[in-house]
Amino acid sequence: MSLKLRDLIRQVRACKTAAEERSVIARESAMIRTCIRDEKDQYRHRNVAKLLFMHMLGYPTHFGQLECLKLIASPHFPEKRIGYLGLLLLLSEEADVLMLATNSLKNDLNNSNRFIAGLALCTIGNLATADMSRDLVTEVEKHLKSSYPYLRKKACLAMSRCLIKVPEMVEDFTEKFVTLLKDRSHGVLVTIVQLMTQVMLLESSQEEYDEANYGPARIAFAKLVPTLVKMLRSLLTSGYNPEYDVGGITDPFLQVQILTLLRLLGKNDQETSDEMNDVLAQVATNTETSKNAGNAILYECVQTIMTVESEDSLRTLAVNILGRFLLNRDNNIRYVALNTLAHVVGQDSKAVQRHRSTIVDCLKDPDVSIRQRALELIYHLVNDENVETLTAELLNYLVVCPQEHRGEICTRVLKVVDRFSPEDRWRVDTLITMLTIAGKECNQKVQSASIVYISRSAEHIRAYSTHKLLKAIRDDDGTQTGLLVVGIWCIGEYGDMLLQPHTYTIPAKTDDEGNVTSEEITITCEAMDAEMVVDTVQKAVKDARPFSTESVTQRALTCYAKLSERFANIPEVSSRLEQLVKKHKGSQSVETQLRSCEYGALMGLSGKAETLARMPVVELEVLYRRQKLHAVEENGTASPQKEGAISSNGFAPATATASNNNASSLLDLDDIFGSAPAAAATPSAAPVAQENGNDQIREAAEPKASLQSDVDLLSDIFSAPPASAAPLSNFGMGLTSTTAQPQPDLFSSQPVQMQQPSAAAAPVDLFGQPTVTSAAPSPALGMTNMAPSAASLDPFAAVPAAPTPAPVSNSNNGFNAMPAAVPGPSKDVVPVLDKDGLQLDFECSKLNDGGQSEVVAKFTNKAGTPIHGMNLQCAVPKYITMEMQPPSSTSIPLGPNKVTQKIKITNKMLGKKNLMMKVKLSFTVNGQKFEHMSTCSSFPSGY
Repeated sequence: MSLKLRDLIRQVRACKTAAEERSVIARESAMIRTCIRDEKDQYRHRNVAKLLFMHMLGYPTHFGQLECLKLIASPHFPEKRIGYLGLLLLLSEEADVLMLATNSLKNDLNNSNRFIAGLALCTIGNLATADMSRDLVTEVEKHLKSSYPYLRKKACLAMSRCLIKVPEMVEDFTEKFVTLLKDRSHGVLVTIVQLMTQVMLLESSQEEYDEANYGPARIAFAKLVPTLVKMLRSLLTSGYNPEYDVGGITDPFLQVQILTLLRLLGKNDQETSDEMNDVLAQVATNTETSKNAGNAILYECVQTIMTVESEDSLRTLAVNILGRFLLNRDNNIRYVALNTLAHVVGQDSKAVQRHRSTIVDCLKDPDVSIRQRALELIYHLVNDENVETLTAELLNYLVVCPQEHRGEICTRVLKVVDRFSPEDRWRVDTLITMLTIAGKECNQKVQSASIVYISRSAEHIRAYSTHKLLKAIRDDDGTQTGLLVVGIWCIGEYGDMLLQPHTYTIPAKTDDEGNVTSEEITITCEAMDAEMVVDTVQKAVKDARPFSTESVTQRALTCYAKLSERFANIPEVSSRLEQLVKKHKGSQSVETQLRSCEYGALMGLSGKAETLARMPVVELEVLYRRQKLHAVEENGTASPQKEGAISSNGFAPATATASNNNASSLLDLDDIFGSAPAAAATPSAAPVAQENGNDQIREAAEPKASLQSDVDLLSDIFSAPPASAAPLSNFGMGLTSTTAQPQPDLFSSQPVQMQQPSAAAAPVDLFGQPTVTSAAPSPALGMTNMAPSAASLDPFAAVPAAPTPAPVSNSNNGFNAMPAAVPGPSKDVVPVLDKDGLQLDFECSKLNDGGQSEVVAKFTNKAGTPIHGMNLQCAVPKYITMEMQPPSSTSIPLGPNKVTQKIKITNKMLGKKNLMMKVKLSFTVNGQKFEHMSTCSSFPSGY
C-alpha cells in the first residue's frame, strides 16, 4: 500500500542526501504505478496529490496524466478539484491527451454547482487549445451572463484565452462585452477591462487594421471612453472601502487596467484623447506616492499620457513625475523612471533636460543597472549647449565603469564629439583624454576617427595634438594600445612640429548672463629634442609588447620611416632611425618583417622625400560615400536619392547628356561630349580602387552598356574637382576593361597602365563630381604634318631602369614582320598642353590600315627647375581601345631630353569616327602640385 501524502513529505524531508531522496521518490513512483495498473479507485486522488508533490520537486510524472482525466470525470467535488489541479500542473496545451478532457469540461460548465463550473472555466483559461476554444466558447459565453460574480469574472478570463487562440471570433463577441462594464463587482470589472484590452491588442496585431482604418472592436470600445473615464474618476473620489483598499488607494488594480485600456484607445486618436485628458491630469496630481500602489498607478498614468495625443502641459507633468521617481530610494522605481525617460526623451526633450542633474547623479549609484540606464539616457540628452558638461561626466564614468562596457562608451563618446563638438581643440582634448583612460578597450574605428580629426584640423591644432600625445605616451605604462597607435601615427606625421615650441591660449568662458566662469589661460609647450622624440617612441613600443600584438610595433616602423624624413637634417638621428627600422628584419611576424625590409630599402633611396611626405587630408565626403556604398552592398538596394545628395554607389551623381548614336559628323561631338541639357546619370558608375595609408578600398560595379554613352565615359572621369579639395600627391587613375588587368592604385607614385573599357563597360567615376561641360574645339586645327620616316617606335619596348629619359630610337620597329609592301608609318605631331612649365605633344603614327596606330606622348620641361611626380591619364570613347605603357620617367629634368610615354590605339570605327582623347596631367614643381585637363580632338583623319 502506498504512503499518504503527509508521510511522503516527511520521508523526503528526512533524507540527508540527494541519493536518498531519489530512492524514496523511485520507490513511491513504483507503488503509484502499481495502483494505477490495479485500478484502485479509492487511492486515485491520493496518488495524483503525491504526483503533484513529485512534480514540484522536478521528478517525471507523465505516467499519471490519465489519472487526472479520470478524476475530472468523477461526480464528487473533492476528486474533481484534485483532478483539475493535476490537469493544470501535469499537462500542457501540447499534450495529446488534453483533447480527451473536452467532453468533461463541457459537462462541468453546465453543472449546477458554481464551484465545479468555476474549476472548468479556470482550466479553459489556462490550457484551452484552438479546437477546444471553438467547441467550448458557447458555454463560456453563457457564464458571462451568470448571476454569480464568481463565474462572470472567471468566464471573462476564459473568454480571453479563447479569443487569443481563435482571433477570428473577436468580432462576434465585441458587442457582448459592453454590458459587463456596468457590473458592480470590482472583480468582474477588472476581468472585463482586461478582456477588452486583450481584444484591442489582438486587433492591432492584424495587418488589415491600422491608424487610418480602425477595427470594429476599437470603434465599439471608443464609444465607452466616457464610461471608463467616469469609472476612473469615481475610484479617485470614492471614500475608504476596506474590501478594495490597498495602501490607502481604492482598487489600484482596476485603475491600472483602466489606464492601460485608455492608452490603447487614445493612441493616434485626437478626439478620444481629449476626452481623457482631464481625468489623466487628476490621476497624476491626486495619487499618493508614499505607497508602492500609488507609484504603480502613476507609472501607468505617465505611460498613457506619453502615448495618447495629450497636451504639452500634461506631458511636462508626466516627465516631472518621472523626475520625482528618480529621487526615490527604491532602486526598482528609479530603474523604471530611467527606462521610461529614455523612451519619452524624443517626445519632450526640454522637459527631460530639467532633470539632467538628477540623471547625472545616477551615474554614481552603486547599482550597475541604474548606471547603465542613466548612461543610455545621457546620450539622448546631449546637445550643443551641454555637450561639454555631459561629456565630462561620461569620461568620469568611463574611469569606474566595468571593463566590458568601455568599448561601447568610447564609441558613444565619439559620436557625441562628432555631432556636437564646439571647436576642434575641445574635440582633440576629449579624444585624447578618452584614449588615455580606455585606449585599450576602444576599437579600431575610434582610433581611425581620432586620426582623421587631427589630420583635418588646422596646423596649430596638429602641433598642439602632437605635443599632448607625446606627453601622454611618455606617461603611459604601455597598456593603452589605442593611445599608442594614435600617438605614434601623429608623431610620425607631424614630428617636425615637436622641434618647435607651441603656445596656445584657452579663452575665457562666460555663462548665459555674461559672467566670467573661467579666466583665459595660456599654456606653452617646450620644443623637444629629436633624440627625445625617438626615445619616447622606442620606449612606448618596448612597454607595449606585453599588452598588445605587433600592431604598435608595425606603426612604430612607419613612424621611424616618416621621422627619417622629418629629421633628415640631423644625421645621427637619421642613422639611428634606419637602424631601428632594420632591427626587425628577422621578426617572426610577416607583416612586421615586410615593413622593416621595405622601409629600410625606401630610406636608402634618393627620392624618398615625396613618398614619406605627409598623408593627404582625408575627405569626409569620400568616407560618407564608402559608408553608403557598404550599406548598399549589405542591403542590396539603394535608398531614394535626394537632390544634391551623394548617390547610392558612394560617389556624387554625375551628369550626362542624351546622345544620338545615329547622327554623324566629322568629330561626332554629340556622341562624345553631348550638346543637349544634362541629365542625371545612372548610379551604375563603378568606383576604382583607392588606397589611403594601410587601408584599401576595392569597389566595382556591374557594367551596363545600354544605359551609358560616350559622354558618360569622359565626363565622369574628368569632372572638375571641388575648389576646396586638398591636393593629393601622386594621384593615379586607371580605367577597367573587359580584359584582365591589375587594379590601379590611386595613391601610387608609379605610373598606371590603363585600358579603355569595351562597348559594354560602364563608365568609371573616379572623382565623383558633376560633369564639366566644355566646348569642343574645331577639328583638325593646330596640327603639324611631318614627313614620314622609315621606321617607327617600338610600342612594346622595355621601360628604362634609370630615371633618365632614354633617347627614342627609330631603328627598332616592333612591326618589322609586316610585308615589305606596306609603307613606313607617317608621323603627325599634335600639340596638347603647354602650362606651368610643362609642354605635352602627341607624336602619332599609323601601324597598319586596320585602325591601329601609336601615339607617343612627349613631355618637355620649360619650368627652369626639375619636375617631379608627373602622371598622365587618358580616356577615349567606347569605339576606341587603348593600351598605355609606363612613362620612361616620372621626373622631367632640365635640358633637351624629353620623357616619353607610348600609347597604342585601335579605332574600331575607322573611317566613320576619328580619334578623340581627353587627358589629365598632374605634376609637381617646387613643391606645388598642378593638375590640368584638356580635350584633344585635332587628330588628323585616318586615326
